[in-house]
Amino acid sequence: MNDSIALNPNKIVKALGKPAGEFTKQDLIRYIEQNNIRMLNFRYVAGDGRLKKLNFVINSKAHLDRVLSMGERVDGSSLFPFVQAESSDLYVVPRYRTAFMNPFTEVPTIDVICSFFNNQGDPLESAPEYILQKAQRELKARTGLVMEALGELEYYLFSEIDRIYPITEQKGYHESHPFSKWGLVRREAMQVISEMGGTIKYGHAEVGNILHGDLEMVQHEIEFLPTPIEDAADQLVMAKWAIREVAYKHDLEVSFAPKIIVGHAGSGLHVHTRFMKDGVNVMADDRGLTDTARKVIAGYLMSSESLTAFGNTVPTSFLRLVPHQEAPTSICWGDRNRSVLVRVPLGWLGVGDKMLRHANPQEPADTMSAIENNQTVELRSPDGSANIHLLLAGMAVAARYGLEHPEALKVAEQLYVKADASKVASLKQLPASCFESAECLGRERARYEDGGVFPAGLIDSLIKNLQAFNDLNMSEKMFGNADSLKDLVNRHLHCG
Repeated sequence: MNDSIALNPNKIVKALGKPAGEFTKQDLIRYIEQNNIRMLNFRYVAGDGRLKKLNFVINSKAHLDRVLSMGERVDGSSLFPFVQAESSDLYVVPRYRTAFMNPFTEVPTIDVICSFFNNQGDPLESAPEYILQKAQRELKARTGLVMEALGELEYYLFSEIDRIYPITEQKGYHESHPFSKWGLVRREAMQVISEMGGTIKYGHAEVGNILHGDLEMVQHEIEFLPTPIEDAADQLVMAKWAIREVAYKHDLEVSFAPKIIVGHAGSGLHVHTRFMKDGVNVMADDRGLTDTARKVIAGYLMSSESLTAFGNTVPTSFLRLVPHQEAPTSICWGDRNRSVLVRVPLGWLGVGDKMLRHANPQEPADTMSAIENNQTVELRSPDGSANIHLLLAGMAVAARYGLEHPEALKVAEQLYVKADASKVASLKQLPASCFESAECLGRERARYEDGGVFPAGLIDSLIKNLQAFNDLNMSEKMFGNADSLKDLVNRHLHCG
């Protein structure tokens, strides 16, 4: 059996004996017939970045064939804020490679992620999934590079206080049961995400432990493996749905909100990226970080203010992005430095196999696997409110901007920081509100519209929605007003 199939947790992959990328319509029909599948769900990401669903009962083979071939009509005006009601009909058409067995239904059901098309049969220009495709396509056409990403998905689970092993506040990092709670929910979510096609790197308990009244709030993180940005976005959206479903099954509340309680660790959605050429990671070589990586970093930094319009979309995002915390506010970058906006993490460069040999002296030298180039760069500002497809599309635009900018290497040199970034007074700061974020997007909108990646109407809509929060100087206005802060947090507890 192919190595990519032998341990693959996706049940359809195992049954068909082929990678998901090779699924055909007839493959799915055959699997459905042989496994008595009774229902089919279409999934798609609408303008708000959330996962939607359309249910089908399978009436016959002919009906199934028609649905898989033609897709279905939906009301676009209810799914996108800038589709006019008088021309609102859209098609949703399944992408066979995304098919998976729904892990939460009692009746055997297959789910498939869909793409949006207009009445001419062309991709919907404003669909988040297609914007991301356009961003990747434009990047590759102009630089020859393909962007891959992985997300670090942080979230809190709420439950009654454990009187036997109470948690220790702000000391949850990599803690294990019984001193950390609900690892079984994290593990169950990881299992179903992987069965749905998600490629998970690992999961663990995070720093945030909060005792609040009769509740303990415990933070967890699931991190993914790098994959092309189109797949990375789909995986993160599906993962958030799966985590919520698993938590709900256990009668737990889950939140991806950027801030739960002021003064305690917030939840971010850190995004690691790497750029590939002919299947090779070009972010680092034997001499360390490459000029390509430095240009990408410069692009992120030069676009960082407007990127918050995609990655920090609710007022509580800016309760997390405050000075002197691990959530960054200063626009700079550094190596292994968690106070900076863009961090260059360890990448296994220059260590060879000596760690492996030291830990396992019995291992024969000729069985050692070559250490691959795993270097990434991490953008640390986004959070769980992000519209993930638009965020990754924006990052692809920002990276291209840096790769093409004549002063990118100079900018990277000027904005490199070794110290605590929050103590470097000369550094420019990220926006402090959704309102300011919208203003930044307005100033820099041309770079996102360049190449037809982001439609102008979408940019207008994003700016309008962010400004509608009217949160300019919010922190100052709410300082000392605990009730107002609590109300604001509760309004955005289930964002994203």
